Amino acid sequence: MTSEHPAPSPPAGGDPAPGAGSTPPPDAPGHPRSRAVGRGLGTGARVTGRGLRGVGRGVGRAGSYTLSQAKRASRAQGAEQSGLSRLIELHAANAAGDAAVAISLATTIFFAGATSEARGQVALFLGLTMLPFAIVAPLIGPFLDRFSHGRRWAIGATFAMRGFLCWVLADAVASESNLLYPAALGVLVSSKAYGVTRAAAVPRLKPDDLTLVKANGRVSLAGVVGAAAFAPIAGLAAYAGSEWCLRYAFLVFVVGTILAIRLPAKVDSAAGEQSMSLREARPGGARRGTQVPRSVAFALRANCGPRWLSGFLTMFMAFLLRENPIAGWSPTVLIALVIGGAGAGNTLGILFASLLKKINPSVTVVLALLVDAAVVLVGALFYGVLALVLLGLTAGLAQSLAKVSLDSTIQSDVPTHVQASAFARSDTTLQLSWVVGGFVGIALPLNPQLGLGVACAVLAAWAVFVLGVRRGSPAPSAGAPFPA
Repeated sequence: MTSEHPAPSPPAGGDPAPGAGSTPPPDAPGHPRSRAVGRGLGTGARVTGRGLRGVGRGVGRAGSYTLSQAKRASRAQGAEQSGLSRLIELHAANAAGDAAVAISLATTIFFAGATSEARGQVALFLGLTMLPFAIVAPLIGPFLDRFSHGRRWAIGATFAMRGFLCWVLADAVASESNLLYPAALGVLVSSKAYGVTRAAAVPRLKPDDLTLVKANGRVSLAGVVGAAAFAPIAGLAAYAGSEWCLRYAFLVFVVGTILAIRLPAKVDSAAGEQSMSLREARPGGARRGTQVPRSVAFALRANCGPRWLSGFLTMFMAFLLRENPIAGWSPTVLIALVIGGAGAGNTLGILFASLLKKINPSVTVVLALLVDAAVVLVGALFYGVLALVLLGLTAGLAQSLAKVSLDSTIQSDVPTHVQASAFARSDTTLQLSWVVGGFVGIALPLNPQLGLGVACAVLAAWAVFVLGVRRGSPAPSAGAPFPA
């Protein structure tokens, strides 16, 4: 019988092909089903590739748009012409580098032992945080005052030093070298020295259309954006090891060194500086003392309250929520809510300072102190998740607005050639307040009503003292200094 479909002829000069005249098995490459699966996989891969490329383009456009908007905001209201935009970009790089260092050291030095069984180690950490300020105030501040004609190089030196120490610290972390703590201390000192020099440079670059409060707020906001934008990169680097996160910080600080040197030349200008000293001889040959304007002294005293509360809440809540979490809530989630609320409040404070048309610094610092005391009282009476979030949000907002107001008061009322010393000493005082609050938070029993009640009493008493001292101060004569 003749086949309806004759078998194909064998290839010329050879034997018939294996399996000729029979249907290939389903898993054979030539089977129709296999070809269909292959086409489907190819189509799916192409669709997935196009989708990923689309997502990549979308992310790229979003990132490019965000970057362009950030640059546009940094250059608005005359900031580009005055040179403030360059300082804003520099501060964003500083925040990105400091965030990378903090992420790396979080698991290697400071917070690895921050458990409820290690209060002594945390107290040691608090003491360590005071060392940079103890060095900055008596040594670096006066040095930077005398080095005012080279502020760009002084700022660049703080970046270069941190870059070098981050590279050393990366090797120390990888090898567990004894250089770990000295290098970490050097990074902290350099970071605080940058804060002093940067604050002293803002008045030189402030546009005429901006107040000092708004200029400080805009610079601080750039720091928040820089830390938020580049912290994820540092986090990815930390997955490979803390040393790689520090090497990433090294690259950021190298870029910051270049940006610092490219600051406008008027940062180094001495035009308008006064030849007066903060130290004034007293009648009768009495011992001379450091003098600051009364407005600065008042703003600094008022700032001590919110900063004390920040240190207290950091330590007290860290131990309280680990030992006695709220029923039905994880300690990690509760701590994240408090920290997130504080971060959101800090960001809101910077936004308000940079966007509001006018802020009265002397009124703002008092409101920050009084609102903190009121919210702590609410937290003690209605302790719960909502109260904790509100407490963190208010503490961050009050501290941020109070600090911006203090910086503006120093920049407007302290002679330019001694502003570095003024900033260094104010930062030392505020850090001391933070450390004292932290020690109190560690020492108190882990009872929320008791701890928050003590905090409310301390803030209320401090508010009475600050307002009472200001009311009892004699009226100043024009340009006369007052003791801090």
